[in-house]
Amino acid sequence: MIKFRKLKRHNNRSLTFTELGFGTAPLGNLYKSISDDEATRTLELAWDYGVRYYDTAPLYGLGLSETRLNRFLRGKPRDDYLISSKVGRVLKVCSPKDRDGIGKWFEVPDRNEHFDYSYDGIMRSIEFSLERLGLSRLDIIYAHDLCIFTHGSKQDSDRRINEFFQNKGYEAMLSLRDQGIVSAIGVGVNEWEVCQNMAERGDFDLFLLAGRYTLLEQDALNSFLPLCEARNIGIITGGPYNSGILASGAIPGAFYNYDPAPEKIMNKVKKIDNICREFKVPLKTAALQFPLMHPTHLAVIPGGQSASEMKNNLESINFEIPLELWEALKEAKLLHPKAPTSRLNL
Repeated sequence: MIKFRKLKRHNNRSLTFTELGFGTAPLGNLYKSISDDEATRTLELAWDYGVRYYDTAPLYGLGLSETRLNRFLRGKPRDDYLISSKVGRVLKVCSPKDRDGIGKWFEVPDRNEHFDYSYDGIMRSIEFSLERLGLSRLDIIYAHDLCIFTHGSKQDSDRRINEFFQNKGYEAMLSLRDQGIVSAIGVGVNEWEVCQNMAERGDFDLFLLAGRYTLLEQDALNSFLPLCEARNIGIITGGPYNSGILASGAIPGAFYNYDPAPEKIMNKVKKIDNICREFKVPLKTAALQFPLMHPTHLAVIPGGQSASEMKNNLESINFEIPLELWEALKEAKLLHPKAPTSRLNL
């Protein structure tokens, strides 16, 4: 059984998340093509098991993920689920040879992505997303990829963040929230430092942080997560497996942060995995549950292209992990000393 967590923010409006959400980047044919029927089967299995939070973005399959969610959500009572999408990119039709993401997104629409964090860019992005999703409102929108990972340097990341505020993209998000077109606004990035910067400059309800508060990395505990806890800002964890190594283990060819894992990371994962094995807990299960022990966290959203992957995630979220496992990891100095290590009573 999947548990629920609630975020209360502006005007006492609340959003209720399932601890396990569904990250739909793989449904945009990420790295391999799947059929519409397979995508729908995976989504239906998640729904049948109680998943009620779905995250998407224009980037995912250049709109394909959103249109697949449209087909799936038709007929589902609108108040029975939460859905988030993202802003900051506007998609434009192009010729097949000029489309973005060749080699990454397979059998997707012929479109280019154009970064636009301005007021008009945010409004156009949300309009197109609502059309692709077949909805009149969204629960959450995230300003997407205002980070070094996407833009290549801190200087360019800072430039995009300044564009977002100076060109009134932030005002657009506030307006959408005030109008009720969205219920909450946030930022979705790969770096907690960017999240902290944004939290200090704006009034955001939550952050989608990919891969930076995981079984491998907890530096966000030093300043960012305490800030969120003090201000009642929620956290969604994307990429709980750090691009794969916390699911596969330290096997040859394992990926970390979208690249082959370096030796230092491989060695740390081996040590974590060995302790998990002592307690008969799969590494992937420990990785999926770990972020949820922090009180700011509302959900983890691993992706899944197949019904079997989703079923495995569902089994992992309900697995009983002994407290002694987390204590052993701390004793071995494999976890941050301030990392919470007990599931919240909800």
